[in-house]
Amino acid sequence: MPSGLAPIDYAILAAYLVATIGIGIAIGWKFESGRDFFLAGRSLPWWAIGMSLVASDIGGTDIIGAGGAAYTFGIAVANFEWIGCVPAMIVAAFVFVPVFWRTGIYTIPEFMERRYHASMRTALALCWIVFMACNLGIMLYASGKMLNVLIGPVFDTGDATGRTLAFWIVLTAVVVGFYTFFGGLKAVVYTDVIQCVIMIAGCLLILGIGLRDLGGWDGMMTRLDALGERTAHHGDLIVPADQPSPFVWPAVLFGLAMVLSPAYWIGNQAIIQRSLGAKNQFHAQAAYVWGAVLKILIPLLIAVPGLIALAKFPDLESGDHAVPTLVSALLPPGLRGLFLAAFIAALMSSVDSYLNSAATLVTNDLYLRHIAPGAGDHRVLAVGRAVTIGLMLWAIGFAFVVKAMDESGGASGIYAIFQTLMAFFQGPALATLLCGFLWRRANAAGALTGFMGGMAVSIGLFVLHRWHASFGIEPLFQVPEPFLYFSVWAFLTALALIIVVSLATRPAAPEKTAFLDAPRP
Repeated sequence: MPSGLAPIDYAILAAYLVATIGIGIAIGWKFESGRDFFLAGRSLPWWAIGMSLVASDIGGTDIIGAGGAAYTFGIAVANFEWIGCVPAMIVAAFVFVPVFWRTGIYTIPEFMERRYHASMRTALALCWIVFMACNLGIMLYASGKMLNVLIGPVFDTGDATGRTLAFWIVLTAVVVGFYTFFGGLKAVVYTDVIQCVIMIAGCLLILGIGLRDLGGWDGMMTRLDALGERTAHHGDLIVPADQPSPFVWPAVLFGLAMVLSPAYWIGNQAIIQRSLGAKNQFHAQAAYVWGAVLKILIPLLIAVPGLIALAKFPDLESGDHAVPTLVSALLPPGLRGLFLAAFIAALMSSVDSYLNSAATLVTNDLYLRHIAPGAGDHRVLAVGRAVTIGLMLWAIGFAFVVKAMDESGGASGIYAIFQTLMAFFQGPALATLLCGFLWRRANAAGALTGFMGGMAVSIGLFVLHRWHASFGIEPLFQVPEPFLYFSVWAFLTALALIIVVSLATRPAAPEKTAFLDAPRP
């Protein structure tokens, strides 16, 4: 038996996995339609959706990635929860969610077709599908890294570490794929409720033990201060603009608070889909408010452990090793199994969410829209489940691509990979959504031009910054991973193009905006 875990740890982990799979199968085995599979028959209560929102947002990438970012850059990463979640969730609850729920849509791209044109729907759907499919691979790779550290090699010959990582990637994919295949969105949400409770308990455990071991917050900061200039701003939520950190205040204010945060909570299919499955409009709105309340606690749970790890182990090879190393060093048998269950809960809650939402996009916005518009309920359900399997197989393959990138030094951390992928299209998507809601003059030509142009700018900035030496130019930004700056310029470019092209072409037809005024049911 691997030395990382004791028998009691395996027992706790096994009990959790069996219970989760059992719940998923019990919920989904009577499903008869795509509406049941993708929107839970519009039967979900606010409290379950709110906890699912939190669990879905805080996945394995955040427990490892945000902790690793805090280890490298400091507590400013907590702004991704406080500034990057709570305000946008409250705005979404009272402005955007009511309209989305009343229109009866399945996906955000479907809303784009109603407001603009089918081409805008297809373009956004393809972006989200590619992002979600790739992000699934990132999540699976994050799980493999964590389990590798906690449990150690499970093979005695050959490349034990590499084979063990592959084993955990595949096993996690099979478990999550199994209950998502059967239970759809309803299974995702109700298993997320359990996973949210376990995740918070496990993170509180490592936080409490770690701070106690260091003599409290003051003891931790004393150790960090002793590391000298390296940690000069690790305790600052507001980081000066001249620091080599992706979390300096201009990036956080303009890139995060004004672009990526509202884009994520207003236009992310994996997030919005939960509110679309609510019992009624009140439950859809209340879920976001409840989730925002829970979000106030989250930064302490996922960022502070990175600082604890830095205080105890300042010479780790990578920030992504911070939380796994801390767990292995601090937790005794039994508690280690509990935290492992919490980590897998966080991982599974994100993987199942993106898996189900990506399947919804493929089925609703590609298959039903372009291939078989008249498909019956049973056919849609079968296609949705088949797509679920296909996406998980893709995610396994992409996890090994991320592994190769990470090992070759092609990426500076899991968190940076995830955020950079989002920065490519989230800013332009937000611009089209905001114009669609707030400016009736915006039309399809302007929306599509702005969306494509904004993406071209963000990807172009990434290429020029990443390989600036090949182009004979200086780095565009003086930070290691400037994804927040990419999103700002992409958003502004898209917004300008939407305005200019819309004013230069014919206004949108009246029916393209009339549904925004639909009365409450």
